[in-house]
Amino acid sequence: MQFDYWGIIIVPILIFLARIGDVSIGTVRIIFVSKGYRYLAPLLGFFEVFIWLLAMTKILQNLDRWYYYLAYCGGFATGNFIGIILEEKIAIGYAAIRVISRTPADELIKQLQDAGYGVTFNTAQGSTGTVDVVYTIIKRSELPSMITLINQFNPKAFYTVEEVKAVNEGIHRFTNYQKNVLFKRGRKGK
Repeated sequence: MQFDYWGIIIVPILIFLARIGDVSIGTVRIIFVSKGYRYLAPLLGFFEVFIWLLAMTKILQNLDRWYYYLAYCGGFATGNFIGIILEEKIAIGYAAIRVISRTPADELIKQLQDAGYGVTFNTAQGSTGTVDVVYTIIKRSELPSMITLINQFNPKAFYTVEEVKAVNEGIHRFTNYQKNVLFKRGRKGK
């Protein structure tokens, strides 16, 4: 009797990888749906369901192989984990940051303005006394550097991060490349 490498090892690995793929694609698709990517989301949905059908077909053809179920479930769980990592890496859209500080926030405000961020701030009354409240809206991809900046200013500052559906007007931070492209003046002809 010969060992069935294909049915016992290869197929479960393929089912596991297929589930990682379709669940990860599904996570990204949901992000694109929520951000209004009308053409990309359905395309991802097509591949998500196609991969799922391939995996399910193999399972339904082999209902007596319980280890296919384990591969399916393990792939689903791992796909969720990878999907979350992908969502953090893609970081599409904007985030609203609100910083509440018991110490004066003048230095943080200056650093944010010098970095090109639009900043709104005011002094408010908190439950323990007077606080400075600083608001800004940033690209989600800039969130890690923003949190680093806040922690450099005041590691004990209270801050919240909220997803923003849409942004209109305001001051937007540009990279040097974006500034060069947007504000480049053409040379006059010879």
